[in-house]
Amino acid sequence: MKTLVDGISKSYPQSMGRSSQREKLADFGLGDCYNDLATLLDQAVYPPNSLTFCFFEAEMKFQLPILFGVVFLLAFGAYSTSRAFEPPKSSDGKPASKEGVSAKEKEGIDDSKSESAKSKKSTSLSKSKKMSDPFNKLTPEAADVILRKGTEARDKGYTNNKAQGTYICKRCNAPLYNSTDKFESHCGWPSFDSEIKGSVKREIDADGIRIEIMCENCGGHLGHVFHGEQYTAKNTRHCVNSISMKFIAKGKELPEVIKPESRDESESAPAKRAGSEQPIKKADK
Repeated sequence: MKTLVDGISKSYPQSMGRSSQREKLADFGLGDCYNDLATLLDQAVYPPNSLTFCFFEAEMKFQLPILFGVVFLLAFGAYSTSRAFEPPKSSDGKPASKEGVSAKEKEGIDDSKSESAKSKKSTSLSKSKKMSDPFNKLTPEAADVILRKGTEARDKGYTNNKAQGTYICKRCNAPLYNSTDKFESHCGWPSFDSEIKGSVKREIDADGIRIEIMCENCGGHLGHVFHGEQYTAKNTRHCVNSISMKFIAKGKELPEVIKPESRDESESAPAKRAGSEQPIKKADK
């Protein structure tokens, strides 16, 4: 029997399975003795030092399908979870917001809101500017002098004007000076030795030396006032920027004075003159 088994083991490799072994034994008419020969075959075909490998191979064949199944279940679970937390998509295939609005639609809404806000802000600023500055519109050059206290170049405007009439504030139309108080000082700017009473206010200039003169009604910068120069008997010189004033010739009606509150609340200027110039009480020396 041992000789038979040795012959079988030499004829077939160790990878031969039990079914092939049974068929070989049947060829020799020993199929009924299979169980008795199994032990000998195990020892011959699968020596003791290969039993561990055979056991591991059988175990792996049994466990691999289970392992693959577990991996598949984990991968499917992870995919399902990611799909559950994925944000919804709009009809154009792009991510939508929580309210179901696509990013593109939301961008359009945001742009619309932004434009609306800009429009409201612009309207608000326009109304605010109109309320805060109801006076005549100024050119950039005039604004630089009247609003930002600049100085006009010499020998401009009304410096050499000898016509009869009234000089009013370019910004608010308030009467400032009569032509009868204008004199030649050869300083390069119109000079007056007196203002219309209550029309001009004085403040110490930023340099701490000169005295600034401004329109009493709107606060527009006019120039500076100097004393003690002995140009006239009044010993006073209002050095005024021509661009801060507007000249109204004698015989023409003076425009209404624009008050700081509103254009609609403008009051007419005092002492409108027609035909001949009416004297206006002057400020005291």
